[in-house]
Amino acid sequence: MVKKFASTAICNDKLLWKFFYVVIPYFYGMILTSPHQLSSKPTRIVSLVPSQTELLYYLGLETETIAITKFCVHPEIWFRNKERVGGTKTIDIEKIRSLNPDLVIANKEENIKEQVEKIAEEFPVWLTDVNDITGAYQMIDDIGMLTKKEKETSELIDRIRIKFNLLFQVSETTDIIPVAYLIWKDPFMTVGGDTFISNMLENAGFKNIFSGEKRYPQINISQLNSLNCKHVFLSSEPYPFKQKDIDELKSRLPGVKIILVDGEMFSWYGSRLLQAVEYISCLRQNV
Repeated sequence: MVKKFASTAICNDKLLWKFFYVVIPYFYGMILTSPHQLSSKPTRIVSLVPSQTELLYYLGLETETIAITKFCVHPEIWFRNKERVGGTKTIDIEKIRSLNPDLVIANKEENIKEQVEKIAEEFPVWLTDVNDITGAYQMIDDIGMLTKKEKETSELIDRIRIKFNLLFQVSETTDIIPVAYLIWKDPFMTVGGDTFISNMLENAGFKNIFSGEKRYPQINISQLNSLNCKHVFLSSEPYPFKQKDIDELKSRLPGVKIILVDGEMFSWYGSRLLQAVEYISCLRQNV
């Protein structure tokens, strides 16, 4: 079995979570490879992934979900009241051990390999890997099987699929809009063609001008100018771009339309997808 996990990088004396994969063999621990490997419905779930925490809430798993991360901000009632086990990349393993979960939900990109490995030595872990909308459907279906919520997740997938089919039909009849989607500053970073965000852009009728790149490459302003970029999206996460960033970039990118966008709508691959279509449709009309 080969697993891929997020790694880290240090840049400009700051800890920057640089999202790229390293491939390693994984031969031990309790990382599940099929939902059917979990013998009974979990009643003590720890979620280490914000978008999947929101999905658990949507599925009505209030009692079953016992802990989340400090970045699991939706729903707010869980954010305020649920036990927290650190950040997505700074997991408090001792806290998890004290909670004695019967399922830990992690993600290859959101979480750190060594921490997930350590947790899997003691507790069942479901490790998701979502790079496109099809993968999101599969993830939702898997979570439904794991938590015995198959009916609810099947209905959710149908609702999302209908919305995205309509979005795709509209985007097919309109001009494709080339964009650069920035996720980080100092250095600037964007999204490659093998990411979930890029797939969301493509489904909405946008063209990621860095689709030929992999994962999350560093870029510079000269590249944007040389590619004749006319639209730049500044995401609200992981770097919280603000209006001041637009003001700073305007002088360096004359003639380019720079827009702040809600990163959750492009990168959260759970129940948030129900809201994403309306948001992206409205965004496209205003570009």
